[in-house]
Amino acid sequence: MPAEHVRVAGSLTDRRPSLTGTEIVDHLVPPRQFRGASIDNYQPDPDYPSQAVAVDAIREFVAAWQPARGGLFSRRKAPKTLPGIYLDGGFGVGKTHLLASLWHLAPGRKYFGTFIEYTALVGSLGYAQTVKMLRGSSFLAIDEFELDDPGDTRMMSRLLGELTASGTRIAATSNTPPNALGEGRFAAQDFLREIDALAGQFTTIRIDGLDYRRRDVEGHAVSVADDAALEQAIADLDGNATVDDFATVISYLGGVHPSRYAKLVDGLQAIGLRNVTVLDHQTDALRFVAFVDRLYDAQVRVVASGVPLDAVFAEDMLGGGYRKKYLRAISRLISLTSGAPE
Repeated sequence: MPAEHVRVAGSLTDRRPSLTGTEIVDHLVPPRQFRGASIDNYQPDPDYPSQAVAVDAIREFVAAWQPARGGLFSRRKAPKTLPGIYLDGGFGVGKTHLLASLWHLAPGRKYFGTFIEYTALVGSLGYAQTVKMLRGSSFLAIDEFELDDPGDTRMMSRLLGELTASGTRIAATSNTPPNALGEGRFAAQDFLREIDALAGQFTTIRIDGLDYRRRDVEGHAVSVADDAALEQAIADLDGNATVDDFATVISYLGGVHPSRYAKLVDGLQAIGLRNVTVLDHQTDALRFVAFVDRLYDAQVRVVASGVPLDAVFAEDMLGGGYRKKYLRAISRLISLTSGAPE
Protein backbone atom coordinates (compact mmCIF):
# COMPACT_ATOMS: atom_id res chain seq x y z
CA MET A 1 0.00 0.00 0.00
CA PRO A 2 1.44 3.46 -0.87
CA ALA A 3 2.82 5.28 2.13
CA GLU A 4 0.62 8.33 1.54
CA HIS A 5 -2.51 6.25 2.21
CA VAL A 6 -1.38 5.13 5.66
CA ARG A 7 -2.74 6.97 8.68
CA VAL A 8 0.41 7.30 10.77
CA ALA A 9 -0.43 8.04 14.42
CA GLY A 10 3.04 9.47 15.03
CA SER A 11 4.75 8.61 18.27
CA LEU A 12 3.61 6.52 21.21
CA THR A 13 4.84 9.32 23.42
CA ASP A 14 2.20 11.63 21.91
CA ARG A 15 -0.47 9.42 23.43
CA ARG A 16 -1.66 10.22 26.95
CA PRO A 17 -3.84 7.28 27.96
CA SER A 18 -6.17 7.79 30.90
CA LEU A 19 -8.70 5.38 32.34
CA THR A 20 -11.69 6.04 34.54
CA GLY A 21 -13.25 3.29 36.60
CA THR A 22 -16.09 3.06 34.06
CA GLU A 23 -13.62 2.66 31.18
CA ILE A 24 -11.78 -0.11 33.05
CA VAL A 25 -15.07 -1.94 33.56
CA ASP A 26 -15.86 -1.58 29.86
CA HIS A 27 -12.54 -3.29 29.08
CA LEU A 28 -13.24 -6.28 31.34
CA VAL A 29 -13.91 -8.62 28.42
CA PRO A 30 -11.60 -11.13 26.67
CA PRO A 31 -8.94 -9.70 24.32
CA ARG A 32 -9.78 -9.55 20.62
CA GLN A 33 -8.08 -12.80 19.62
CA PHE A 34 -10.08 -14.70 22.25
CA ARG A 35 -13.53 -13.38 21.37
CA GLY A 36 -14.27 -16.60 19.52
CA ALA A 37 -12.58 -18.90 22.04
CA SER A 38 -14.55 -21.98 23.02
CA ILE A 39 -13.92 -25.33 24.61
CA ASP A 40 -14.70 -26.94 21.26
CA ASN A 41 -12.05 -25.00 19.31
CA TYR A 42 -9.34 -25.59 21.90
CA GLN A 43 -7.18 -28.30 20.34
CA PRO A 44 -5.49 -30.53 22.94
CA ASP A 45 -2.04 -31.76 21.99
CA PRO A 46 -2.22 -35.59 21.96
CA ASP A 47 1.38 -35.72 23.21
CA TYR A 48 0.25 -34.02 26.43
CA PRO A 49 -2.79 -35.85 27.89
CA SER A 50 -3.19 -33.25 30.65
CA GLN A 51 -4.64 -30.87 28.05
CA ALA A 52 -7.56 -33.19 27.33
CA VAL A 53 -7.99 -33.78 31.06
CA ALA A 54 -8.12 -30.00 31.54
CA VAL A 55 -10.88 -29.71 28.94
CA ASP A 56 -12.92 -32.34 30.80
CA ALA A 57 -12.41 -30.46 34.08
CA ILE A 58 -13.51 -27.21 32.43
CA ARG A 59 -16.67 -28.89 31.13
CA GLU A 60 -17.43 -30.13 34.65
CA PHE A 61 -16.96 -26.62 36.02
CA VAL A 62 -19.34 -25.28 33.36
CA ALA A 63 -21.97 -27.92 34.19
CA ALA A 64 -22.85 -26.09 37.40
CA TRP A 65 -24.23 -23.21 35.31
CA GLN A 66 -26.47 -25.43 33.19
CA PRO A 67 -30.08 -25.89 34.31
CA ALA A 68 -31.21 -29.38 35.32
CA ARG A 69 -32.83 -31.32 32.52
CA GLY A 70 -36.44 -32.36 32.93
CA GLY A 71 -37.62 -35.94 32.90
CA LEU A 72 -36.59 -39.06 34.75
CA PHE A 73 -33.24 -37.76 35.91
CA SER A 74 -34.29 -34.20 36.76
CA ARG A 75 -33.94 -34.85 40.53
CA ARG A 76 -30.33 -35.91 40.23
CA LYS A 77 -27.96 -33.28 41.49
CA ALA A 78 -25.19 -31.96 39.24
CA PRO A 79 -21.68 -32.96 40.33
CA LYS A 80 -20.52 -30.69 43.14
CA THR A 81 -17.79 -28.34 41.99
CA LEU A 82 -15.75 -25.80 43.89
CA PRO A 83 -16.45 -22.13 43.15
CA GLY A 84 -12.89 -21.50 41.99
CA ILE A 85 -10.65 -23.03 39.37
CA TYR A 86 -6.94 -22.33 38.80
CA LEU A 87 -5.26 -23.14 35.47
CA ASP A 88 -1.64 -24.02 36.15
CA GLY A 89 0.97 -24.50 33.45
CA GLY A 90 3.64 -22.94 31.27
CA PHE A 91 3.06 -20.18 28.73
CA GLY A 92 1.51 -20.93 25.36
CA VAL A 93 -0.46 -24.03 26.44
CA GLY A 94 -3.87 -22.38 26.07
CA LYS A 95 -4.68 -21.24 29.61
CA THR A 96 -6.07 -17.88 28.45
CA HIS A 97 -8.05 -19.59 25.67
CA LEU A 98 -9.74 -21.83 28.24
CA LEU A 99 -10.27 -18.91 30.61
CA ALA A 100 -12.00 -16.97 27.82
CA SER A 101 -14.04 -20.07 26.97
CA LEU A 102 -15.37 -20.11 30.53
CA TRP A 103 -16.27 -16.43 30.31
CA HIS A 104 -18.23 -16.99 27.10
CA LEU A 105 -20.20 -19.81 28.72
CA ALA A 106 -20.95 -18.01 31.96
CA PRO A 107 -24.50 -16.66 32.29
CA GLY A 108 -25.51 -13.16 33.30
CA ARG A 109 -23.11 -10.43 34.39
CA LYS A 110 -19.48 -11.49 34.12
CA TYR A 111 -16.01 -9.99 33.91
CA PHE A 112 -12.66 -10.92 32.30
CA GLY A 113 -9.47 -9.02 33.04
CA THR A 114 -5.85 -9.21 34.01
CA PHE A 115 -4.77 -8.95 37.62
CA ILE A 116 -3.39 -5.47 36.85
CA GLU A 117 -6.76 -4.32 35.51
CA TYR A 118 -8.59 -5.42 38.65
CA THR A 119 -6.08 -3.74 40.96
CA ALA A 120 -6.31 -0.59 38.84
CA LEU A 121 -10.09 -0.74 39.24
CA VAL A 122 -9.70 -0.80 43.03
CA GLY A 123 -7.28 2.11 42.74
CA SER A 124 -9.80 4.09 40.69
CA LEU A 125 -13.05 3.28 42.49
CA GLY A 126 -11.82 2.31 45.94
CA TYR A 127 -12.13 -1.12 47.52
CA ALA A 128 -15.69 -0.82 48.84
CA GLN A 129 -17.08 0.52 45.58
CA THR A 130 -15.30 -2.20 43.58
CA VAL A 131 -16.82 -4.91 45.78
CA LYS A 132 -20.23 -3.31 45.39
CA MET A 133 -19.88 -3.20 41.60
CA LEU A 134 -18.60 -6.78 41.17
CA ARG A 135 -20.85 -8.40 43.79
CA GLY A 136 -23.66 -10.42 42.23
CA SER A 137 -21.73 -11.25 39.07
CA SER A 138 -21.88 -14.87 37.95
CA PHE A 139 -18.23 -15.18 36.99
CA LEU A 140 -14.89 -13.42 37.37
CA ALA A 141 -11.92 -14.41 35.18
CA ILE A 142 -8.47 -13.25 36.29
CA ASP A 143 -5.65 -13.68 33.79
CA GLU A 144 -2.00 -13.33 34.81
CA PHE A 145 -2.64 -13.34 38.57
CA GLU A 146 0.45 -11.58 39.95
CA LEU A 147 2.16 -13.38 42.81
CA ASP A 148 5.09 -10.98 43.06
CA ASP A 149 3.28 -8.06 44.71
CA PRO A 150 2.29 -9.14 48.25
CA GLY A 151 0.11 -6.11 48.94
CA ASP A 152 -1.95 -6.40 45.76
CA THR A 153 -2.14 -10.19 46.10
CA ARG A 154 -3.58 -9.93 49.60
CA MET A 155 -6.03 -7.27 48.49
CA MET A 156 -7.21 -9.48 45.63
CA SER A 157 -7.49 -12.47 47.95
CA ARG A 158 -9.76 -10.44 50.23
CA LEU A 159 -11.81 -9.25 47.24
CA LEU A 160 -12.25 -12.78 45.91
CA GLY A 161 -13.31 -13.97 49.35
CA GLU A 162 -16.11 -11.42 49.45
CA LEU A 163 -17.24 -12.27 45.92
CA THR A 164 -17.26 -16.06 46.32
CA ALA A 165 -19.23 -15.63 49.55
CA SER A 166 -21.92 -13.88 47.50
CA GLY A 167 -22.02 -16.64 44.87
CA THR A 168 -19.55 -15.46 42.22
CA ARG A 169 -17.50 -18.22 40.62
CA ILE A 170 -13.86 -17.51 39.85
CA ALA A 171 -11.20 -18.77 37.43
CA ALA A 172 -7.59 -17.65 37.32
CA THR A 173 -4.28 -18.21 35.62
CA SER A 174 -1.08 -16.83 37.10
CA ASN A 175 2.43 -15.68 36.48
CA THR A 176 5.29 -17.41 38.24
CA PRO A 177 6.42 -15.70 41.46
CA PRO A 178 10.04 -14.60 41.95
CA ASN A 179 12.57 -17.40 42.46
CA ALA A 180 10.09 -20.12 41.39
CA LEU A 181 12.05 -21.47 38.47
CA GLY A 182 10.25 -24.77 38.17
CA GLU A 183 7.33 -25.24 35.81
CA GLY A 184 3.74 -25.60 36.87
CA ARG A 185 3.45 -27.01 40.33
CA PHE A 186 5.66 -24.38 41.93
CA ALA A 187 3.22 -21.78 40.58
CA ALA A 188 0.23 -23.75 41.85
CA GLN A 189 1.63 -24.11 45.35
CA ASP A 190 2.49 -20.42 45.59
CA PHE A 191 -0.88 -19.35 44.20
CA LEU A 192 -2.74 -21.41 46.81
CA ARG A 193 -0.45 -20.23 49.60
CA GLU A 194 -0.96 -16.56 48.72
CA ILE A 195 -4.74 -16.96 48.72
CA ASP A 196 -4.66 -19.28 51.73
CA ALA A 197 -8.06 -18.15 53.03
CA LEU A 198 -9.57 -19.25 49.71
CA ALA A 199 -7.34 -22.16 48.74
CA GLY A 200 -9.87 -24.81 49.73
CA GLN A 201 -12.35 -23.33 47.26
CA PHE A 202 -10.09 -23.69 44.22
CA THR A 203 -9.60 -26.72 42.02
CA THR A 204 -6.12 -26.74 40.46
CA ILE A 205 -5.88 -27.94 36.86
CA ARG A 206 -2.44 -28.75 35.53
CA ILE A 207 -1.86 -28.11 31.80
CA ASP A 208 1.41 -29.36 30.31
CA GLY A 209 2.55 -28.78 26.76
CA LEU A 210 4.62 -26.85 24.26
CA ASP A 211 4.15 -23.18 23.44
CA TYR A 212 1.63 -23.20 20.59
CA ARG A 213 3.10 -19.99 19.14
CA ARG A 214 6.44 -21.73 18.67
CA ARG A 215 4.64 -24.59 16.94
CA ASP A 216 3.31 -22.12 14.39
CA VAL A 217 6.26 -19.73 14.16
CA GLU A 218 9.78 -21.07 14.14
CA GLY A 219 13.07 -19.24 14.46
CA HIS A 220 13.67 -15.82 15.92
CA ALA A 221 12.08 -12.39 16.07
CA VAL A 222 12.40 -10.64 12.72
CA SER A 223 14.46 -7.45 12.53
CA VAL A 224 14.68 -5.07 9.58
CA ALA A 225 18.05 -3.93 8.29
CA ASP A 226 17.90 -0.20 9.09
CA ASP A 227 15.65 2.75 9.82
CA ALA A 228 14.74 3.24 6.16
CA ALA A 229 13.59 -0.38 5.89
CA LEU A 230 11.62 0.00 9.12
CA GLU A 231 9.80 3.11 7.93
CA GLN A 232 9.03 1.48 4.58
CA ALA A 233 7.68 -1.63 6.32
CA ILE A 234 5.43 0.56 8.48
CA ALA A 235 4.29 2.53 5.44
CA ASP A 236 3.35 -0.69 3.64
CA LEU A 237 0.94 -1.67 6.40
CA ASP A 238 -2.72 -0.74 6.22
CA GLY A 239 -3.67 1.12 9.37
CA ASN A 240 -2.51 3.40 12.15
CA ALA A 241 1.10 3.01 13.23
CA THR A 242 3.74 4.68 15.33
CA VAL A 243 7.53 4.83 15.06
CA ASP A 244 9.84 5.55 18.00
CA ASP A 245 13.34 4.89 19.25
CA PHE A 246 13.31 1.85 21.54
CA ALA A 247 15.01 3.75 24.37
CA THR A 248 12.37 6.49 24.16
CA VAL A 249 9.54 3.95 24.47
CA ILE A 250 11.17 2.23 27.45
CA SER A 251 11.59 5.58 29.20
CA TYR A 252 8.01 6.60 28.41
CA LEU A 253 6.55 3.34 29.74
CA GLY A 254 8.05 4.20 33.11
CA GLY A 255 5.65 7.13 33.40
CA VAL A 256 2.49 5.20 32.40
CA HIS A 257 0.73 2.81 34.78
CA PRO A 258 0.68 -0.69 33.24
CA SER A 259 -3.12 -0.75 33.51
CA ARG A 260 -3.13 1.96 30.82
CA TYR A 261 -0.93 0.10 28.33
CA ALA A 262 -4.00 -1.36 26.62
CA LYS A 263 -5.35 2.14 26.03
CA LEU A 264 -1.89 3.23 24.86
CA VAL A 265 -1.95 0.79 21.93
CA ASP A 266 -5.69 0.98 21.27
CA GLY A 267 -6.45 1.40 17.56
CA LEU A 268 -2.90 0.72 16.36
CA GLN A 269 -2.14 -1.65 13.51
CA ALA A 270 1.60 -1.63 14.13
CA ILE A 271 4.42 -0.03 16.06
CA GLY A 272 7.96 0.56 14.86
CA LEU A 273 10.87 0.33 17.31
CA ARG A 274 14.18 1.78 16.09
CA ASN A 275 17.57 0.81 17.48
CA VAL A 276 16.50 -1.95 19.88
CA THR A 277 19.13 -2.69 22.53
CA VAL A 278 19.44 -5.27 25.30
CA LEU A 279 17.60 -4.30 28.48
CA ASP A 280 19.89 -4.26 31.51
CA HIS A 281 17.50 -3.09 34.23
CA GLN A 282 14.89 -5.50 35.55
CA THR A 283 12.30 -2.79 36.20
CA ASP A 284 12.46 -1.68 32.56
CA ALA A 285 12.33 -5.29 31.41
CA LEU A 286 9.22 -6.10 33.44
CA ARG A 287 7.45 -2.99 32.18
CA PHE A 288 8.31 -4.05 28.64
CA VAL A 289 6.90 -7.54 29.34
CA ALA A 290 3.60 -5.95 30.44
CA PHE A 291 3.62 -3.78 27.31
CA VAL A 292 4.25 -6.79 25.07
CA ASP A 293 1.31 -8.58 26.69
CA ARG A 294 -1.00 -5.72 25.69
CA LEU A 295 0.47 -5.58 22.17
CA TYR A 296 -0.24 -9.28 21.87
CA ASP A 297 -3.78 -8.94 23.20
CA ALA A 298 -4.49 -6.27 20.59
CA GLN A 299 -2.51 -8.13 17.88
CA VAL A 300 -0.41 -5.06 17.09
CA ARG A 301 2.34 -5.86 14.57
CA VAL A 302 5.87 -4.99 15.70
CA VAL A 303 8.57 -3.89 13.23
CA ALA A 304 11.99 -3.37 14.79
CA SER A 305 15.59 -2.60 13.93
CA GLY A 306 18.68 -3.23 16.01
CA VAL A 307 18.99 -6.19 18.37
CA PRO A 308 16.36 -8.87 17.53
CA LEU A 309 13.57 -8.62 20.08
CA ASP A 310 13.97 -12.23 21.19
CA ALA A 311 17.42 -11.20 22.47
CA VAL A 312 16.27 -8.09 24.31
CA PHE A 313 16.47 -9.56 27.83
CA ALA A 314 19.92 -9.90 29.41
CA GLU A 315 21.18 -13.41 30.14
CA ASP A 316 21.10 -12.92 33.90
CA MET A 317 17.40 -12.03 33.65
CA LEU A 318 16.65 -15.22 31.76
CA GLY A 319 18.26 -17.17 34.58
CA GLY A 320 16.43 -15.33 37.36
CA GLY A 321 13.10 -15.49 39.13
CA TYR A 322 11.14 -13.88 36.29
CA ARG A 323 12.41 -16.31 33.68
CA LYS A 324 9.00 -17.55 32.59
CA LYS A 325 7.66 -14.03 32.15
CA TYR A 326 10.56 -13.17 29.86
CA LEU A 327 10.21 -16.39 27.89
CA ARG A 328 6.51 -15.72 27.39
CA ALA A 329 7.31 -12.22 26.14
CA ILE A 330 9.94 -13.61 23.75
CA SER A 331 7.43 -16.08 22.37
CA ARG A 332 4.92 -13.30 21.80
CA LEU A 333 7.52 -11.02 20.20
CA ILE A 334 8.47 -13.76 17.75
CA SER A 335 4.81 -14.06 16.82
CA LEU A 336 4.23 -10.29 16.55
CA THR A 337 7.30 -9.70 14.35
CA SER A 338 6.87 -12.77 12.15
CA GLY A 339 4.86 -10.93 9.52
CA ALA A 340 7.37 -8.11 9.18
CA PRO A 341 9.54 -8.14 6.04
CA GLU A 342 13.18 -8.96 6.56
